[in-house]
Amino acid sequence: MKIASWNVNSIKARKDHVKKWLQEIQPDILGIQELKGLDFPANDFEEIGYHSEAVTQKAYNGVAVFSKEKQILISDHLYDDENARFIEIEYKGVRVLNCYMPNGNPTGTEKFDYKMKWMEHLLNKIKSLRENGISFVLTGDFNIIPEDEDCYSPNAWKDDALFHEKSRGFWYQLKNLGLYDAFRIYDQSPQKYTFWDYQGGAWPKNNGIRIDHFLLTPDLTDKLVSCEINTAPRSWEKASDHTPIMIELDI
Repeated sequence: MKIASWNVNSIKARKDHVKKWLQEIQPDILGIQELKGLDFPANDFEEIGYHSEAVTQKAYNGVAVFSKEKQILISDHLYDDENARFIEIEYKGVRVLNCYMPNGNPTGTEKFDYKMKWMEHLLNKIKSLRENGISFVLTGDFNIIPEDEDCYSPNAWKDDALFHEKSRGFWYQLKNLGLYDAFRIYDQSPQKYTFWDYQGGAWPKNNGIRIDHFLLTPDLTDKLVSCEINTAPRSWEKASDHTPIMIELDI
């Protein structure tokens, strides 16, 4: 089973990119983030063989999950949050949580407070799933740079919410619940990124950061065949500033 994640930075602007990628790569599941709008083109994806569930919001945020066969929607919200940032589905017995976590910038403002609140709710959700012995895949745009090697220049990001000690602390709390960073199971090398800013020639210079992740419960980690970052779509014309990341499970 192949499960992918991609912050598309507007499904309206990137619909054709997503369709192209789905048709080429053929994942069983693709979770996308940052839809940016109420209108979700479900019919366009049904035409190429993908069912979908989406949680949308005017102008901002939004998450969706595509699947080759029909999925079961478990939840379309994490808590009573007015923003569309969370969707939880089940597909062929596999639970998938797709998140678009808050950016939190600038630190020291209500935006960072919101990031902390949102992450606390997610942590409680994950604790509950673990306590009840439910296996799952947690994926999406975390807006967290876990380690120095996940960033082209730690000094350039030292004051950013994505690299803040509290954000990274949340990452460690999740891992301490027994979750595994799928990408680092097979690849320990630095300079592997999922996001490159549009400004300053970040893409050609490879000035990126790794903020799109997969965290797996131990039983699913045992079934992990691969986890790879597919950088090709970042080079396409009018690309998203993120690129897909995908795992394969022996299921």
